[in-house]
Amino acid sequence: MVWQPGIALRALEPAGCRRSQPVLLLAAAPRDNLFRSMPTPDALEPRFVEIIAREVGCRPAQVAAAAGLFAEKATVPFVARYRKEATGGLIDEQLETIFKRRRYFLELTDRRQTILDSIDGQGKLTADLEASIRAVIAKQELEDLYLPFRPRRRTRAEIAREKGLEPLADRLLKEARGSAVPNALARSFVDSGRGVADVEEALAGARDILAERLAEDARNRDGLRRGLRSRGELQVRVKKGKKEAGQVYRDYFDHHEPAARIRSHRLLAIQRGEREGFLSVEVAIDDAAETRRVAGSWRVPLHSPCGRQVEAASVDGYKRLLRPSLTKEVRSDLLERAESEAIAVFRANLEALLMQAPLGQVPVLGLDPGYRTGCKMAAVDRTGRVIDTGVIYPLDSGRQAAAADRVRTAIKSHSVHAVAIGNGTGGRETEVFARQVVREAGLGNVLVTIVPETGASVYSASAVARDELPDLDVALRGAVSIARRLQDPLAELVKIDPKSLGVGQYQHDVDQKALAGELDLAVESVVNSVGVELNTASSQLLVRVSGLAPKVSQAIVAHRDRNGPFRKRRALLDVSGFGPKAFELAAGFLRIRDGDEPLDRTAVHPERYVVVRKMARQLGVGVGELIGRPELVGRIDFDRFADAGKGLGRFTLADIRGELESPGRDPRPEFEAPSWREDVQSLDDLETGMVLEGRVSNVTNFGAFVDVGVKRDGLVHISELSNDWIDDPRQVVEVGQVVKVQVLEIDRERGRVALSIKALQ
Repeated sequence: MVWQPGIALRALEPAGCRRSQPVLLLAAAPRDNLFRSMPTPDALEPRFVEIIAREVGCRPAQVAAAAGLFAEKATVPFVARYRKEATGGLIDEQLETIFKRRRYFLELTDRRQTILDSIDGQGKLTADLEASIRAVIAKQELEDLYLPFRPRRRTRAEIAREKGLEPLADRLLKEARGSAVPNALARSFVDSGRGVADVEEALAGARDILAERLAEDARNRDGLRRGLRSRGELQVRVKKGKKEAGQVYRDYFDHHEPAARIRSHRLLAIQRGEREGFLSVEVAIDDAAETRRVAGSWRVPLHSPCGRQVEAASVDGYKRLLRPSLTKEVRSDLLERAESEAIAVFRANLEALLMQAPLGQVPVLGLDPGYRTGCKMAAVDRTGRVIDTGVIYPLDSGRQAAAADRVRTAIKSHSVHAVAIGNGTGGRETEVFARQVVREAGLGNVLVTIVPETGASVYSASAVARDELPDLDVALRGAVSIARRLQDPLAELVKIDPKSLGVGQYQHDVDQKALAGELDLAVESVVNSVGVELNTASSQLLVRVSGLAPKVSQAIVAHRDRNGPFRKRRALLDVSGFGPKAFELAAGFLRIRDGDEPLDRTAVHPERYVVVRKMARQLGVGVGELIGRPELVGRIDFDRFADAGKGLGRFTLADIRGELESPGRDPRPEFEAPSWREDVQSLDDLETGMVLEGRVSNVTNFGAFVDVGVKRDGLVHISELSNDWIDDPRQVVEVGQVVKVQVLEIDRERGRVALSIKALQ
């Protein structure tokens, strides 16, 4: 299926537009649960297109084109890689923002219509109110305008209205400019039959009505919201009697910080301390000044007899209704911002972890260390298939010789290229043992390296592992995972819940749905940027490919098992449930290394095979001869093949050229393993001033943790990462990076190590 520009997108010029600006009219398409509540047709208003364009830093027409493709169910990786002509070369980060903001504004549009219908149904929709509602560009503004009309439980003000006291509230406001006496105004509203026993009860009800009006006024809410956000101070104290039990939060026992500047990790720690009952938290502001401000919003004198009633209502409305409501909202906003930062940290770490360099398709021996129960051993061939398993006892002096014989035999009989050792308990000791075996056997070309085993036990007991390795004991599955992680970290780690990989920051304290969504996007982004070998990929890896749903991914594996390896990408269309749309979105990201079609091992999309064949004919060579031959590719006149009508422009042609010159490029770095000192295996072996090599295991907002092979990761505080000032550790390091560090401080009692990178710069 070849995409044609404009197939489901029409650009119309709206009347009165300041410049050429398309209105997005999206043709009907299969709808998924993300958009089930949207009206048909889905329409992104021109002003929303302009807002997104400013945020992304591109032209509105580019946003409109990308949004149109997303409406047709295109994915971000697909649009970023294969629809550059339509979007003007927008990159994946920009496209992801467009995808998210498009959804936001469509949800806003849908919610706006619901609100308009609700208010109109109450007979209260005026032209001015409708104009105000249609003008908003943020969900919170929309809810502020709807608040006075929202169906709700009976409030004090509602009860007063039922008693017929709303006219009295209006009279108090009107007469605040004069000298009328409130008691005199209230006498006519005393009615025991309606529950108004006396003048004071009538005035109290009128004040309740005014207090609610003040608290629900959109301008008052916006003003206090802005004030709390910009001038509010977060004040944290330890709760009475909780000092001893809450020592883990002692840094926050008497903590004051501007709410606008608090870092996410501190706020999440405070939030957890409050939730566990150790801390009390307030957002402080000058309440007297804020009360005067909102009272002034009535624009009536407050020193007159009736004015004092209005003032009293204002104080009550601020203290009882407005302040608590907005404080809760602002704290929720602060928490949401902190969670977003924490999720962004997790996502960046996960992407770096998944992008770690693979050793490649070579036989590997995996060792999962253990003392009492022994070391589990598993050898896998170049495709990751298990070919040998067993249990050895290299850390038991009485059985060490037998363990050495077993490892030596496995290495030689299976032509093992590398020994991968999990970094858990006994990992360093097992590494020393394996190095000795390799050295004494004269196998100097065999790599021995430590592999992070975080999440291996989770995988071992999972349904995925049971399906893949049904005949293996749970303990042996961990060794298989360790071996495969060295071959290809991405292919193995996608089988594990990202939250079990140990690269998060307060991951259990954030919105789990939002976290899962971002982590899914991270995995999808990495998988599609690397590409997937169609004939070796698991269903867990395939499901992360653009356009492939779980059932289709499972069907691909089942088809492959029944019929053997795929010889062509086009053969995917023979898979049950794999239709033309799935082929369009997925084919370019799937590789067939030794198939019948040479272009199938490249990232050139099948819809462009025709033009590549024309290029080959122009040179008088076969397509297979052209791939990977820069000297031949350089002779092609690419401009000659440009065809705007077919979406063939400079972006697409440049990508084709790059793929022909370097087919199937892997964006991951070259493999590198840290060189750990054999004499440093525990905290007791560390000394201040030592220079060590290690691997970054996690990055947070306050620094980076580095595994230096002593069973406890050391912390490089953000201040020790660089001699230059930085505000984000990821400017200097990333998960998986091999770094040299100097030991600054050792706290053996608490098992902590302070490290420095800048000391070696």
